[in-house]
Amino acid sequence: MILVVLSVVLLLVVGGCACVVWAARGGPPWTRAVATATLAAGELVRTSRRSGGRRGGGGDSDG
Repeated sequence: MILVVLSVVLLLVVGGCACVVWAARGGPPWTRAVATATLAAGELVRTSRRSGGRRGGGGDSDG
């Protein structure tokens, strides 16, 4: 079951990246919408990883 979920997530990521490239080359309007959603999701992941790293790293360096 986990393999199916991971496969679906991988397909969504690859499809989103393809839409980003296609929209940058002047694709149809729906690709721009998917590209915007993909870039926003990537920014959310990046932001959550940064904030998580600060919380975990701050306590370890005070030792």
